[in-house]
Amino acid sequence: MRTSFVLPLETERLVIRNWRDTDRDLFHEINSDEAVMEFFAVRRTRAESDALMDRLMASIDRTGFGFSAIERRSDGACLGFCGISELTMPSVFPAGTVEIGWRIAERHWGKGYVTEGAHALAGAAFNRLHLTELIAMAVPGNRRSTAVMDRLGMVRDTKADFDHPAVPDTYPHLQRHGVWRLSRQRWRLLNRQA
Repeated sequence: MRTSFVLPLETERLVIRNWRDTDRDLFHEINSDEAVMEFFAVRRTRAESDALMDRLMASIDRTGFGFSAIERRSDGACLGFCGISELTMPSVFPAGTVEIGWRIAERHWGKGYVTEGAHALAGAAFNRLHLTELIAMAVPGNRRSTAVMDRLGMVRDTKADFDHPAVPDTYPHLQRHGVWRLSRQRWRLLNRQA
């Protein structure tokens, strides 16, 4: 993936940026909260959350993009994350496949923050990085997430549904994942860009 996309990225209400040490409490909250993680098999301890944040920070420093903090401009509060990242799941997706994804603290749900951030990131992915496609994946019953995909104009590709290799057999109801796709051509058509 090209590295011309450099954070921060600003929207009307948000700043999409790299993580800061002051975000660690919020990051642990979203990675351990039962409601936020309803469709995930893992609940992370504080140490596991800190280690994951360290990896995300280093990756963003290196590439200029990734699963990034979203901050509310009005008060500087970190709300969760939204980002794009190259997938490393060779048994399912070819090299170079780029995912868009998000996770936000429950108290910030229903305000359109994820859609706003994801919309800006999709625009940057297609217009700055010149990607031809973004994918998103979720357990199909995760209507909060799939509703964001729908609002972005993503299209479900049922032929690409798969059993997630990282989800253990002890969570059979979370193994099957749906795939949604958004092409640059469709994005530009929906957003009336040349």
